[in-house]
Amino acid sequence: MDELLITNGQLVTWGEDNEIIDGGALLLRNGRIAAIGDSQILPLEHPEVETIDAGGQLVMPGNICAHTHFYGAFARGMAIPGPPMKDFPEILKRLWWRLDRALTTEDVEYSALVCLVDAIKHGTTTLIDHHASPNVIAGSLDVIAGAVEKAGLRAGLCYEVTDRNGPDGAQAGIDENVRYLEALKADNSGLLSGTFGLHASLSLSDETLASCVDAASELDTGFHIHVAEHEADEYDSLYKYDKRAVNRLALAGILGPKSIVAHAVHVDPAEKNMLNDTGTWVTHQPRSNMNNAVGAADIEGMLRLGIPVCLGNDGFSNNMWAEWKTAYLLHKVVHRDPRRANGMDIAQMAIYNNAALTGIFWPELPIGRLEVGAAADIILVDYHPTTPLTAGNLPWHIIFGFEIDTVTTTIVAGRVLMRDRQLLTLDEAEITAKSRELARGVWQRFEELSVG
Repeated sequence: MDELLITNGQLVTWGEDNEIIDGGALLLRNGRIAAIGDSQILPLEHPEVETIDAGGQLVMPGNICAHTHFYGAFARGMAIPGPPMKDFPEILKRLWWRLDRALTTEDVEYSALVCLVDAIKHGTTTLIDHHASPNVIAGSLDVIAGAVEKAGLRAGLCYEVTDRNGPDGAQAGIDENVRYLEALKADNSGLLSGTFGLHASLSLSDETLASCVDAASELDTGFHIHVAEHEADEYDSLYKYDKRAVNRLALAGILGPKSIVAHAVHVDPAEKNMLNDTGTWVTHQPRSNMNNAVGAADIEGMLRLGIPVCLGNDGFSNNMWAEWKTAYLLHKVVHRDPRRANGMDIAQMAIYNNAALTGIFWPELPIGRLEVGAAADIILVDYHPTTPLTAGNLPWHIIFGFEIDTVTTTIVAGRVLMRDRQLLTLDEAEITAKSRELARGVWQRFEELSVG
C-alpha cells in the first residue's frame, strides 16, 4: 500500500466553503487523500507511515493550468528577424508558425520537459496542453506523454489541427488526435488524459471542421480551440463564412460542455450567450494577451452569465500565481477602475473553475481540493504573513504575498516530485544543458524558414 502522511500544516481546503485548518494532517493512500485530521492524532493512528512535517507551511491542492503550449519553451530570448511585429497575425506568421515547423521529435520532448520542471518547481500539478509540430505530427503526443509520466505530473494533451500546412498536414493532425485518444484507453497511470485539438477558426475550413467532428464522434471528447484572440479571427470568419467565429463553430458542432475555447477576447454579447448556452469552457491568459497586445477579455461579464471562465498561461511560466496577479491588475488598468477583477473573481477562475474543468479529463477523480477521496495532488507553500491570514482574504495574500519561490514540496498522486525544493523525478541540470544545445538548432532552422 502506497501511503504518506503530511503533518503540522495549515490545510487550505479550497472546498465550496474554503477552510484553513491549523495543525492539520493528511493521509495519502494510493494516489488519493485517505484521511484529514489533527496532527496530534492522525500520526498516532498510522505510526508506520512515512511522514513529511510541513512545519507550519500552507498545505494546498496543486495549481492547475487550463491552457498552455509546452512547445513554445524554446522561444525564450529568440530574436525575430526584421522590423518589430505590429500585430498578432504578424506574430503568428513570423514567430509561432515558424517555430513549430522548426521542431524535431527531440525538441518536442525537451521543450515539454523544460515546462514540466518549471511546473513542479512552481506547484502546478495539472496542465492542459495544446501542441503543434507540423514536421513531427505522428506520435508527437506520445513523446509529450512520456515526458509527463517521467515528471510525474498530470496533463491533458491534444494536437492542433490546422489547414495552414495543407490537406495532408490537417489529416495528420486529425489522425494524431484520434490515435492518442484511442491509446489513452489503455493508460494505467491515471496521469494522462486528452481532448481534440484545433488551432482557430481562421485556419480551419468548413471541410476540415466537419472532418474533425466526424473523427471525434466516437471518442467521447470535446475540442480545444483558440477563439477570437485577435479581431482577425472574427474578420476572417465574417468575410469567408458570413458568421462570427463562435456562431460558426457552434454550427459546426465544435462547442459544448466538453469543449474549451481559449481567449475569447473579441467575442460579442451574442457570442457570449452562445458560449453560455452550449456550456463551453473559456480560458483566460492575461500575460499572453498583454504580450500580444490583443486586449482583455470580458471575464467579469462572462462569469456573470455563468460561463465557466478558467485561468491558463498560454505557454508563459507555470508560476500560476503570476497569472493571478496579472489578471487582477490587467482589468483594473484596462477599465481604469480599481473595483474590477475582484480577488474572488480570480480565485473563481483559478481554483474553482479550473478544478471543475479537470472533471472533463478525469471524471472519476476530484482534483483541486482537499477532501477525502480527492487526488493527492498537494503542494507545501512556505508563506508566513505578517498580517492575519483567513479563508476570506487568502486570494489577496496570494496576489500580493506569494512569490516565485514559495513552493517547497510538490506531490502528485501521492508521489513526491519535489521535496524541500529538490527535484526528485527530473534532472534539471541535464534538461537545461540538453535544451540549450537543442535550442541552437531550433533557432538556426527557424531563421532558415520562410514566413508563412
